[in-house]
Amino acid sequence: MGAGAATAAPTEVSFAHLIDPNRKWYNNRRLIALHAWIVLLLITSSTNGYDGSMMNGLQSLDQWRVAFNNPSGGMLGLLNAIQNIGGLAGYPFAPYVSDGIGRRKTVWLGATIMLIATALQTASQSVGMFIGARFLIGFGLTFAANAAPLLVTEVAYPAYRAPLTSLYNSLWYSGSIIAAWVTYGTFRINSTWAWRVPSLLQGLPSILQFVLVLFAPESPRWLVNKGREAEALKVLAYYHADGNDQDPLVQYEFEEIKAAIVFDREVSHNVGWKSLVATPGNRKRMRIIVALAFFSQWSGNGLVSYYLNRVFDLIGITGSSTQLLINGILQIWNLFWAVGAAFCADRLGRRFLFLTSAAGMLLFYMAQAICFAQYSKTEAPAAGHAVIGFIFLFYAAYDLAFTPLIVSYTVEILPFQLRSKGFNIFNFVISLALIFNQYVNPIALDALGWKYYLVYVCWLAVEAVYLYIFLIETKNRTLEETAALFDGEEKLEQIKHEAEVHERREDNSPADEKGEYA
Repeated sequence: MGAGAATAAPTEVSFAHLIDPNRKWYNNRRLIALHAWIVLLLITSSTNGYDGSMMNGLQSLDQWRVAFNNPSGGMLGLLNAIQNIGGLAGYPFAPYVSDGIGRRKTVWLGATIMLIATALQTASQSVGMFIGARFLIGFGLTFAANAAPLLVTEVAYPAYRAPLTSLYNSLWYSGSIIAAWVTYGTFRINSTWAWRVPSLLQGLPSILQFVLVLFAPESPRWLVNKGREAEALKVLAYYHADGNDQDPLVQYEFEEIKAAIVFDREVSHNVGWKSLVATPGNRKRMRIIVALAFFSQWSGNGLVSYYLNRVFDLIGITGSSTQLLINGILQIWNLFWAVGAAFCADRLGRRFLFLTSAAGMLLFYMAQAICFAQYSKTEAPAAGHAVIGFIFLFYAAYDLAFTPLIVSYTVEILPFQLRSKGFNIFNFVISLALIFNQYVNPIALDALGWKYYLVYVCWLAVEAVYLYIFLIETKNRTLEETAALFDGEEKLEQIKHEAEVHERREDNSPADEKGEYA
């Protein structure tokens, strides 16, 4: 699909006239409750962000390096990559669990596994025990990270779906900030608790989910798919219309969900793994999803995310305190830009944010390479400090799209029947890219130094061209309308026809008008 077609999406909001203008996220008790549940799901991403920043910080701690015999090269790569290897082990099972037992229970299962793993990691007495615990953290995170964003996007109030789903990946930095400042605070502890305390605190999001997540609302789309339509309508009515199951918005959502699921399951048989590449529309989806997953880890960000201390060493900043302080400030900077971009997803559009992000990353990474080369020749402190400045600017550009939008865009372009499987492929590609990245980066930095940056400069140019050609605008559509965009407008018309047929046939009152949902 060329660039012209990629911008052809309409901008009107088909459900806008059904939304009560007086029902806002801050003045409606049930919307506030719904958003509290959504925050509980969003912190799944915090666990992942915490891990990356924690490992960055631990590499600057003498206590950690001594405890594990100063790991370097391949061993250091393994310590960083093992969580993603554990994630790979969970990928064959995660979508079946999400679709089988539901989104809530899958998040709870992942949180339980991560709690056990965090305890083992904190108690580690050897590098082997530490590696095993991190493998288990990755395995559990796969289940929670597969289900949590799906539940967010499927239960959110339509007007807030895009920014809330975009916040999922943005809150990666909330965990990253906590880890960065915890390791900065504990490096003065003259014992193994300098690294055990950060490891212990990694379990906090999982504790909250273990205790609370089973009380959260289940996905109405999952409930409809399981034939539990009365429960689905009750969830929609309770949180989206103060319990009124005859509210026009609730009826619109309910009928569209039923029609889309019936269409995919009975008309197009769009349910198996082969369906991911069986139709032109699904091939378009996978072409974008796989590219976004790979780009998100191969845009040069991996160097700073996992090997910031190595970069600092190469530009003459070797003090542990200084390295940890800059890392902590960087995570706050990232969170600011990512959250801001998440709230602009519907206003500015996905395509605009992605293209702006790609252009900014290319420009600022090129500037990093130039300053790095200058420092390698002169060792001038100004050149080293300029590298740090351009790292911050690079991440501002990265955070415009590749932090907030990669998850929200992926889940919104997939139809319900393929959502968990397609999102699983997305996470699988990320893990493969991360594992390779985490092994290659320390070796390449040692061998090439600043010249390694030139590889990423060339690759960022490729990314920008790819996004310009293939990325499709999806703003201001419901989930079902967005999915239909890839399959042609005729599918959208068929879905709407099915919804009208259902509405004529059924009584549409399976739940009490003011039913409560716990």
